[in-house]
Amino acid sequence: MNQEYGHEDAPEEDAEATRRDAGDAESSRASRGWWDRNADEYQTEHGAFLGDDRFVWGPEGLDEADAGLLGPVAALKGLDILEIGAGAAQCARWLAAQGARPVALDLSHRQLQHALRIGGDVPLVEADAGALPFRDGSFDMACSAYGAVPFVADPVGVFREVHRVLRPGGRWVFSVTHPIRWAFPDEPGPEGLSVAASYFDRTPYVEQDERGRAVYVEHHRTIGDRVRDVVAGGFRLVDLVEPEWPAWNSQEWGGWSPLRGNLIPGTAIFVCERVDG
Repeated sequence: MNQEYGHEDAPEEDAEATRRDAGDAESSRASRGWWDRNADEYQTEHGAFLGDDRFVWGPEGLDEADAGLLGPVAALKGLDILEIGAGAAQCARWLAAQGARPVALDLSHRQLQHALRIGGDVPLVEADAGALPFRDGSFDMACSAYGAVPFVADPVGVFREVHRVLRPGGRWVFSVTHPIRWAFPDEPGPEGLSVAASYFDRTPYVEQDERGRAVYVEHHRTIGDRVRDVVAGGFRLVDLVEPEWPAWNSQEWGGWSPLRGNLIPGTAIFVCERVDG
C-alpha cells in the first residue's frame, strides 16, 4: 500500500503487514509511536527536499509559492493559520516568512523536536488532529501536507474539528496519497504499474507486532469517499488538484518515481472552504 511518502511498503523489522480493521484509538497510538521512532530517519532522508522553510504539497514537489492553493501569497500576511501534521514545521515556517501567524501541530513529540532543532518562532503544539486544543474560530485557515488525514479512522471527525476552529469562510487545504495508488503495488519500477488490489477495498493497511498490536496504520478512502467526508465535515469542495510529475524531479522514494508519476497520479490535494449557516 502507499503510505506517507518515504514509508516504503516493507514493514518495520519484526512487524507483520496485514489488512484489518483499526479504530480511532489504535490508529492514533500507532501513528504516534511510528513517527516518534522514525522521525530521525525521515528528516534525514527527506530534509533536503522539504527544506527548512518550504511549503511542498507532496513528492511531486508542487510548491505553495507557485500553486497558491491557500490564496495569493500577499494575502497570507496577518492570517492565523493552523498546520495539522506539521512534522518539523517546514510549511509553517514558510507561512511565517510570508507574514502569517502559523501554529504547527503534530501528534509526534519527536517530529516537533526536529522543529525545535531547525528553529524559528512558530508555536508548536503536540496534539491529536481529532481533538484540536483550540477555541472555536481561532484560525483563518488550516492546511495539512500529507499529515494526519490518511492515518485517522474517522476523517469526518477531524474535518469537523477543523471546521470548529476555523472562522466563517475559512479555507481548509489538505493533501493525501492519491486514492488510485491504493490499487497498485508500492514499487517505483514497471512492477508498480499493474493493478494488484481493489480500489474499492477500504480495509486499513496495518503493520502489527508479534502480539498483534498495530505499529503503523493507514486508512484508504476513494475519491468519492473523500468528497463526501469533506461535505459531511461542513465544507464545500472548491478544487481538487492532481499534480503532474515535473521533469526536474528525479527522486525515488519507495513507490514514488518519475516512471510512475508520469503515468498515474500520486497526490490529491483537496481545497475546501467552511460552510456556514
